[in-house]
Amino acid sequence: MAGRRFSKRVRHALDEVEATTDPLVALAAARRAREAAEALERALVAEVRRRGGTWNQIGIAYGTTKQAAQQRFRTAAAATATATTVDDA
Repeated sequence: MAGRRFSKRVRHALDEVEATTDPLVALAAARRAREAAEALERALVAEVRRRGGTWNQIGIAYGTTKQAAQQRFRTAAAATATATTVDDA
């Protein structure tokens, strides 16, 4: 599934947050978790689009309009699709 690499990064960063007693270390891990979660979203949006999903369906998943989904993810989805194609080559 698309994004498996990113979901592992999210889990790893969250494990770091829970494992530390140092709030600064936890903060840095939380930032990594957020960045990985955003990358996961972009990868999944790209996968939905590759599989024929519509912007309207993506908007519904986010509780917003298709236009809002397009504005949020169109560039990211295109970049992720290109990167995935390059990675898979």
